[in-house]
Amino acid sequence: MRKLLASLAITMGAVGVAHAEEIEGDPAAGQELAGTCAACHGQEGISPSASFPHLAGQQASYLAKQIKDIRDGHRVVAQMAGQVDDYSDQDAWDVAAFYAEQNINIGEADDDAELLARGEELYRGGDMAKGIPSCAACHTPSGEGIGSAVYPGLSGQFPDYTVSTLQDFAAGERSNDPNNMMRDIAAKMSDADMEAVANYLYGLHD
Repeated sequence: MRKLLASLAITMGAVGVAHAEEIEGDPAAGQELAGTCAACHGQEGISPSASFPHLAGQQASYLAKQIKDIRDGHRVVAQMAGQVDDYSDQDAWDVAAFYAEQNINIGEADDDAELLARGEELYRGGDMAKGIPSCAACHTPSGEGIGSAVYPGLSGQFPDYTVSTLQDFAAGERSNDPNNMMRDIAAKMSDADMEAVANYLYGLHD
């Protein structure tokens, strides 16, 4: 199992790095641009609604990629229509740099023992019988993600948002993951699996 997870992490890391065209972002410039983002994502990236993801503390490389993918039509988000159409690559990195500097949301997971145990099992060890790898292999044990590989931070994210994202990957409605990685993994997860790992992530922090 360890060899499988290590191999997966290395392979996914290599793919992620290939997509990382890093530009140094200016957080001050990003803060100005992010003014229009506050209604949905909060002034400092802590969203007031589970319909929208928290952006605070997100890996800058990942967030910049998502902004550019939305701008370029590689990721369709109805609520973001027209919001970043005029962004340059530098703008994307500036906004990403601003949010990356903010403190992540600290959530509190549902303390149902069975739900928490299943979520931890999936996140830390995966489910080899289903072919589901450990989430921690790419998103780190603390859920902070890996910027150099363009893997997002997941800790503190709304469970509803995490579940909806996994469902979109599983259905192929979201397809901007390198080499179908998340689509392949999410397709092997049951609704209960998704809910369990999402709940565990909500309360995961250093």
